[in-house]
Amino acid sequence: MGRRDDSQYAEFVAAYQHRLRGSAYLMTGDWATAADVTQEALIRLYVAWPRLEKKDGGLASYAHRALHSAVVDQHRKHSRREKNEDRAPRATSVGDGTEEHAEREVLVQALKALPERQRACVVLRYFEDLSVADTAAALKCSIGTIKSQTSHGLRALKAELTRLGRADVLEFGGEG
Repeated sequence: MGRRDDSQYAEFVAAYQHRLRGSAYLMTGDWATAADVTQEALIRLYVAWPRLEKKDGGLASYAHRALHSAVVDQHRKHSRREKNEDRAPRATSVGDGTEEHAEREVLVQALKALPERQRACVVLRYFEDLSVADTAAALKCSIGTIKSQTSHGLRALKAELTRLGRADVLEFGGEG
């Protein structure tokens, strides 16, 4: 078992936690939940730290995998707690009145409508700018799965944005 180096861990967290929290927000649609799942992912990273590969993107890949697992676990807990409540998406309000904020809120609302795996693929590929291979490593699945889930996710995201009357929000091209 490798020796724990808390200073290296602290450096990684300082450099990467905001990026993870941003991804968590896109996956969950809620800043408080995003903070919780990011913290859980960082705890999982700390526990695994001695045995992780520290080069060639191994840390970032593991951090994204831990984040996705924490999001899935949080969703399962939340689903069990509220299984009898109405889960229809609620319209979000625009607090500061800027178009950028409105676009971000509608995008988050649309992302919430995607199944978890598709949402994770779209967020990691297009918002985290991970390669197909890195996304596959982060989600522990095949490259083909990432390609198909991303394609289906983009299609569903476009459909949801169109349903919300904001198809203009999705500006990145391609479907996979």
